[in-house]
Amino acid sequence: MPIAVARSLLPPHTLIGMTCNTREHVVQAVKDGADYVGIGPVWATQTKKVLNPVVGVRGLGELLEPLDGTDVKAVAIAGIKSTNALQCLHGAISTTGHRLDGLAVVSDIVASTEPYAAAKRLSTIIHAFKSNKIHTFSGAAGPYNQEYIKDRVGRLLSTIRKHGPLVQQITNNVVTTQSANATLALGASPIMANAPEEMADLGKAIGGLLINFGTIQSLDGMLIAGHNANINRKPVVFDPVGVGASTFRRTSANTLLNTWQATVIKGNAGELAALANSAEVQARGVDSVGKGFSDPAAFVRNLARKERCIVVLTGVVDWVSDGTTVVRLANGHPMLGDITGSGCMAGSSIAIFCAAESTDTANRRAPDAAEDGMLVRGDMLIATVGGILAVTLASEYAAGRADVKGPGTFLPALIDELGRLTAEKIMQAKVEVL
Repeated sequence: MPIAVARSLLPPHTLIGMTCNTREHVVQAVKDGADYVGIGPVWATQTKKVLNPVVGVRGLGELLEPLDGTDVKAVAIAGIKSTNALQCLHGAISTTGHRLDGLAVVSDIVASTEPYAAAKRLSTIIHAFKSNKIHTFSGAAGPYNQEYIKDRVGRLLSTIRKHGPLVQQITNNVVTTQSANATLALGASPIMANAPEEMADLGKAIGGLLINFGTIQSLDGMLIAGHNANINRKPVVFDPVGVGASTFRRTSANTLLNTWQATVIKGNAGELAALANSAEVQARGVDSVGKGFSDPAAFVRNLARKERCIVVLTGVVDWVSDGTTVVRLANGHPMLGDITGSGCMAGSSIAIFCAAESTDTANRRAPDAAEDGMLVRGDMLIATVGGILAVTLASEYAAGRADVKGPGTFLPALIDELGRLTAEKIMQAKVEVL
């Protein structure tokens, strides 16, 4: 029924909404004078038959953009419950900063044996999220300049060695051993588990999660692991190795990113271009082809805003952004490109630093602290920079050793130097804040 007809039949000041599945639907709803829009479906639902395609959390931001400058409210619909509400709220913010006004929930309340408690739980999450001014995975504790960043990374390295966080790594079988050894060298504890049946338990125990699908062996395990990490507010580092190489990889990446919210996405130019549907850089297998992005700073900033996470573009120069700040890192030795899995090792290192930052922040949080609406706590921009610096700086020290004669001796030396990394060495890093 057209909104104009509905208004003529209903009492004055009745709120009228429209269900919208596309950007064009939202534009039309605004034009027709809707008071609010229900956008989705976010996920599949059993509450009623879904006639429109599932939009996914990552598709909500684009639907919110036409509401900029209007008074029309928006709620997300379909498949939403307390276990994914915060993920939906965080992931749905548009690149222009437009947020959801609420969530439409049915079965999580009406099917509950304690509907009041279920409704209150959801209300608490929504109000906490809307009250919190920080909706990125970076912090606001200090100014982002090179000295501040390097000092924080150095202290975070000490935190890793003090607490030894447990880091789950679902990674490709080519690099499992060296990634685990690198994790131990930095001072953390690796668990290389991918069975779906144990993810609910591991999600409570780990400090952080790495999902690297270089050799996709357990997609179900990746899906469930990320979901449980989100539930337990643990950082998730996603390394979409070779994502542009096949339709299966691209489809799998989209499925994963619509099932859980990544805290960090790390990739080379070809991988991130494929993820962003950009034709500027091409990929050949797991490698990039060509000169790279003409403006890498703008690319990582825009992709971070779109994906609602920290984005790392790796290469001769590494670029890190939270969607606002961009950090340029010019460190590392060319021999990193001569061994298999150096990029995968960087993903493990990022997950370690993120786990330490998240765990340390959680340990300093009062047991009776109020809900804060944060999907992951701690400054993940700092942690991500730390993870990259650890591997690139260690590579420089390893390559300079007299016992390193080539790639075969470089890899064990690299792991050695990860263990010898200090805050003083971190201070020598080349870091530029844009």
